[in-house]
Amino acid sequence: MSVTIRPAEKRDVPAMAELIEEIERYYGTTDADIQPLDERRVQVEEALFGSPPLASALLVEDDTGDIVGLAAYSFLWPAAGSTHSLFLKELYVRDTLRRQGIGARLMDELRALAAGRPGCSRVEWMADRDNPGAPAFYQALGFTESDGKIVYRIDSGSA
Repeated sequence: MSVTIRPAEKRDVPAMAELIEEIERYYGTTDADIQPLDERRVQVEEALFGSPPLASALLVEDDTGDIVGLAAYSFLWPAAGSTHSLFLKELYVRDTLRRQGIGARLMDELRALAAGRPGCSRVEWMADRDNPGAPAFYQALGFTESDGKIVYRIDSGSA
């Protein structure tokens, strides 16, 4: 199957909102905890196309025009010294298209975006320990796990 990787456009918001539900289900979110589609659409549009945008996304579009994967990312500052980094928040390819090199192509696109942006010193991301396919995927691409970081999280309602 032929796919195209391209930046997200405003017209993609409905399809992205649907794909995000698929991602949530992949990570085990129950029906009761799935955000209503209309709310998700609004949040996707605000995040990617608000003023200022909070994030960016690369989309994987199949030969029928369906959105079948994404890489959501933001630029963070500071990284090393006074540089910034591209932080990959989500990398997802629909299960029927995995193991076809699409994820590797997304990672190549992200590396090219970072390399082409003046002052961007690296690409960073996290992987869930309970998703053994993720570390295996990144290791197969030659990436190594970075020691020394502990991730903390607090929900905004608890802050």
